[in-house]
Amino acid sequence: MPSSTSFRLSEQAKARLQRLADEDGISATALLERLILEGIETLDHPGIVYRGPTSDRRPAVAGGPDVWEIVARRRELPGAEEERIETLAEESGVQPRQIRLALEFAVRHPEDVDRRIARREEAIRESQQAAEQRRTYLA
Repeated sequence: MPSSTSFRLSEQAKARLQRLADEDGISATALLERLILEGIETLDHPGIVYRGPTSDRRPAVAGGPDVWEIVARRRELPGAEEERIETLAEESGVQPRQIRLALEFAVRHPEDVDRRIARREEAIRESQQAAEQRRTYLA
């Protein structure tokens, strides 16, 4: 359950926070909480950044793919762990150390990563079903 906490912010910080919150259509408190949590995660995992709209913030490797994309592709690859990492690095142009960082992040946040992978798999299934329905209908 949320609890009340008091922070003193400069007028400039408050104004910018409110402006960004208004642009995103959320409260300044919700934006501040998101910024704090994302900031802590980026301190814990240097090289991980967050991107995307307010409704779908995703952790990603700086300059590279989303964490869930790395994990999904890693699961598809055969071989030992280091072989998979090397293949991923070659395919994505992301350094092996960044891939390891993404995998470490995923281990600490499996629910989010698994949820995103499941959403992708469901979208693929729906797309395949729609294509099959079109083929059947137009045959």
